[in-house]
Amino acid sequence: MIFTEDLTKVFDQFIAVDGVNLDVGAGRVLVLLGPNGAGKTTTVRMLTSILKPSRGRATVAGFDVVKEPQKVRESVGVLTEHHGLYNRMNAEEYLDFYARLYDMDASVRKTRIDFLLQEFGLIAEKKRKLGEFSKGMRQKLALVRALMNEPPVLLLDEPTSAMDPESARTVRDGIHQLRSSSRSIILCTHNLLEAEELADQIAIIRKGRIILTGTPSELKERLLGPPEYEVRLANQLDGKKPELPGGVKITTQGDLWLRFRIESPQKNNPILIKNLISAKLNIISFQEVQRSLESAYLEAMRTISNGEQNAR
Repeated sequence: MIFTEDLTKVFDQFIAVDGVNLDVGAGRVLVLLGPNGAGKTTTVRMLTSILKPSRGRATVAGFDVVKEPQKVRESVGVLTEHHGLYNRMNAEEYLDFYARLYDMDASVRKTRIDFLLQEFGLIAEKKRKLGEFSKGMRQKLALVRALMNEPPVLLLDEPTSAMDPESARTVRDGIHQLRSSSRSIILCTHNLLEAEELADQIAIIRKGRIILTGTPSELKERLLGPPEYEVRLANQLDGKKPELPGGVKITTQGDLWLRFRIESPQKNNPILIKNLISAKLNIISFQEVQRSLESAYLEAMRTISNGEQNAR
């Protein structure tokens, strides 16, 4: 659905995007993570045929972003950082205006507008002027606009920015519902909890280059090491220690708990649990210690920064 090869954008002597390769299949959500100025928005603008690549190529929903820009624009729904809302229109007028740009029939327009406004909690505001909308309401309306033509590709730049927690939850739930076998989504966000919840795949971009890609769990294991598990016990250890399979080591412990670093958990966890029972340790719980995507992201940034400093 979204494919790029050596996608590059140069402004004068400044390389904004440098050789980006992406391959997002149908039904997948790719989250682009990176600091401000990393090239996320420029990448999205090339994928919507707003900016022409300086080098490389990209296709969206099967259409070339340079050779078939009109087809690309018909196939994408875009939520940009700056929404471009027309403050003198009310919500219904504004959405109807955009629906007419897609040549939607009048009855289809009305049904679609009412459905989306209802889904995002704005149906009671449809006659209200957009200039009176709060930041969160404006963000939700811009997302509704992006969905008007039921596009097979969604490109969302900070979709929950400036929203209160309840509104942000509504939008994230909406993105979950937008997943389908025929739709792909690229999401740019600084919210790492949001990224971890929504992403099938993550690409970390820095200074225009993709430095790491993978699922959230793959990135955490690659950057933070094998997963850690904790067992909590009903009785004190009293010097008892279970036999440890290969690839398992105790990292920390207390009177009523142990933590293990475990390689190949699918293989080693059943053996370890059996050994804990054999050591007559009464298990209350055995669970993975949660590690955040934020920790992995910060470790990636730290590692790259240290590498750059060492190269100087």
